[in-house]
Amino acid sequence: MPFSLYVAVRYLRAKKRHRALAVNTLVSILGVTFGVAALIATLSVMNGAMEEIRDKILGTNSHVVITHGTALPDYRKNLEVVAATPGVMAAAPFIYGQALITTEMGVQGVVLRGVDPDLEGTVTDLERNLVLGSLEILKEPVRPNFGVADLEQDADPAQASKPQPGIILGQELALKLGAMVGHSINVISPAGEVGPMGLIPRIQPFTVAGIFSSGMYEYDSSIAYVSIADAQKFLELGDRVTGIEVRAADFEAAPSIARQLRATLGGEFAVRDWRDLNRNFFEALALEKAVMFIILTLIIVVAAFNIIGTLVMMVLDKGREIAILKAMGATGGDVLKIFTLVGLLIGSAGTAIGLPLGLTICRLIMKYYHLPGDVYYISQIPVKLVWSDALAVCGAAMLISLLAALYPAWQAARLIPAEGLRYE
Repeated sequence: MPFSLYVAVRYLRAKKRHRALAVNTLVSILGVTFGVAALIATLSVMNGAMEEIRDKILGTNSHVVITHGTALPDYRKNLEVVAATPGVMAAAPFIYGQALITTEMGVQGVVLRGVDPDLEGTVTDLERNLVLGSLEILKEPVRPNFGVADLEQDADPAQASKPQPGIILGQELALKLGAMVGHSINVISPAGEVGPMGLIPRIQPFTVAGIFSSGMYEYDSSIAYVSIADAQKFLELGDRVTGIEVRAADFEAAPSIARQLRATLGGEFAVRDWRDLNRNFFEALALEKAVMFIILTLIIVVAAFNIIGTLVMMVLDKGREIAILKAMGATGGDVLKIFTLVGLLIGSAGTAIGLPLGLTICRLIMKYYHLPGDVYYISQIPVKLVWSDALAVCGAAMLISLLAALYPAWQAARLIPAEGLRYE
């Protein structure tokens, strides 16, 4: 063992007459331990939450979206070009519009999305998110199934036997409207024809063919899906679509694929990846994570003050030993190194205990901490340990411990041997 490390370890060993110093050392180690554990557990929970939200967003939206103004003509040719791009796993056309849905329970504004039932399952998780029904039902008109109460009140019995285009509603939207699978609803487009009395909105009855739950309230309460053919007819788009959805083989490669598609398709196309579409949201989460890291690092900073106090007491207590070491030939650099190593040893002990403690807290959160199902969409707090974050926490703890040890070590290095032995 090197001389400086050997002396530093001996100084950390408690003796009966140094019990107060030993307590201070233990408190310093525990401060670093709890700071490291709290930081690792908090960052892991935030990483898990970010990943959960990202997966839910990517489950409803594609990795890359291509648009061309208000409508994209001759989309089949562009669809083939997009699908042949390296890194693209699947591509599908879509239509985006706004409409009102009316039922006996009320009126709700929605985002009406026209999708290809055969291709939509390859670019989003809509098919997997379906609670009731299937995308196949959108291919053909559906015969509505009115309840007895509906027939006794306002429903037309003749309408009950007439097939209608199918529509898939979000779970929250269906609850608001009181619409279940088989019920007939009216979809209204504000962009109608101009008549003698002004603008006449278009009204089209649809039959609820399915209900989906993405786990995101914003999507489940505001999105309705119909087939592309029905959307084109209802919105009077002809053979045009709003754009093309793209699913990448690796969602992290979506920005590079978007750049490649911009170069391939030309500047008149707007190509945006999922990061661009949700930039403000993910930047806010990243900022929150950074701020939380800074705030919780203050726990380690508080522990660093304990390290400073411990080392100052140790320098005062070991004045005689320091003087003897210098009288025997030890340099100021040797003494500086000894007390710096004492601070590093305290930080290392706290970090070595805090890392597994933080991992244990993460496991306990995943296993035992449950969320109320009537309030949250998930039953457990998502936790994801990112080792780069854990190593950054450990590195920050060691750096703070090193900085805390420098001033007391510098004071010890400046001690004059005659001053240390004057009253002995």
